Amino acid sequence: MGDAPAVEPVVGEPAAVADLGDERALLVADVHAGIEVGLRYERGVELDSRAAARRERLVDLIAETDADRLVVLGDLAHRIGAPDGDEREELETLIRAVTDRVPITLVEGNHDAGVAAAFADDLDVIGPEGGLLGDASEPAVGVCHGHTWPDPALLDADVVCTGHEHPQVRLEDAVGGSRVERAWLRGELDPAAFTEDGADAVGDASDVDPPELVVFPAFNERSGGTWVNVEGQSFLAPYLPAALPHADAYLLDGTRLGDYRRV
Repeated sequence: MGDAPAVEPVVGEPAAVADLGDERALLVADVHAGIEVGLRYERGVELDSRAAARRERLVDLIAETDADRLVVLGDLAHRIGAPDGDEREELETLIRAVTDRVPITLVEGNHDAGVAAAFADDLDVIGPEGGLLGDASEPAVGVCHGHTWPDPALLDADVVCTGHEHPQVRLEDAVGGSRVERAWLRGELDPAAFTEDGADAVGDASDVDPPELVVFPAFNERSGGTWVNVEGQSFLAPYLPAALPHADAYLLDGTRLGDYRRV
């Protein structure tokens, strides 16, 4: 794809950097701010809050990567609906901490309708169908959350970044123990499987190189996910796994695991 923009993971972190012409963006997905509040409300589960640690890490990453903007690929918040109480306070603190440094673009996820409305003055919002980032003269980065079918215009991008799936791999050791790790998925996107109308939506794009699809790990370590290498696991995004027929899984430390279905 020649001059495709680099979307490079930050080693050891569930975050990536994209150069968008005159702007450098830090991209994360599935922050799920307020998850401890939500788990207490939804399930009666009491967990010590890690809100401050997650907020500080996000702010540190902005500084470490010299980012000009934070792009959240959906699910900035955990609870669905208008935020209130402790969750709203956590979101206010997080958004203020970031916007004191750089602007935030939120790609609206299935948990974000209330957040997008409540903090409309503080966030640049891209709708659930996704959109293109970057200068029109530069190779584009497409972004969407992944809970709904994306805008076919994302097929014009060189790289498409998506969240929602929270990909994880289950790894076993030689003595039968196992652990679950967050992972990246990266591979060539199948355009016909990425859009609701299938091949009809691809049109003239069928004779050009398809974009790379990058499925982001969840930024929030408590948000669970899809075990992509365990047979019988259902994927969450309507276009997965079909839109990613050949892709590799990578651990946060950069370790390449190979085909994500055969790890």
